[in-house]
Amino acid sequence: LFMGCEFGQGHEWNHDAQLDWGVLNIPGHAGLQRLVRDLNTLYRAHPALHARDADPGGFAWIDREARAESVFSWLRLGHDGQPPVAVVANFTPIERRWRLGLPRAGRWREALNTDAGLYGGGNRGNMGAVTAAGPAHAGQPHSAEITLPPLSTLFLTPEDPA
Repeated sequence: LFMGCEFGQGHEWNHDAQLDWGVLNIPGHAGLQRLVRDLNTLYRAHPALHARDADPGGFAWIDREARAESVFSWLRLGHDGQPPVAVVANFTPIERRWRLGLPRAGRWREALNTDAGLYGGGNRGNMGAVTAAGPAHAGQPHSAEITLPPLSTLFLTPEDPA
């Protein structure tokens, strides 16, 4: 992100002028700024998102067969003992009920949902959490049925970090 991108400035950065802070009075721009803030907070709070960036073992696809539906899901994995982060992105304008494979049973908190109303989204999602109690799915030992909002990305973290 560079010089205004964090709030969706409409024109290219100009070294002779200040940033166009006035666009933050427009709800969509303010929502984008809040989303970038919350993504940065999420990144710092969950080592799985950064601890193994240069290590291929820090990333694992969950369901690479869902590409025909334009849904992509993966795990970010930290070092031993650090809880994983599951990420699922829906690149279609269609809300979906989706079975997501997960490596652990139990409740997974919706740590970030880009469709949240405070970002300008439609406030669709999973009421803050999902439960992985379903059968094995997509190479993962557990699964959860989730609501996947249109044109959104969900970040899920296990409530029990063990």
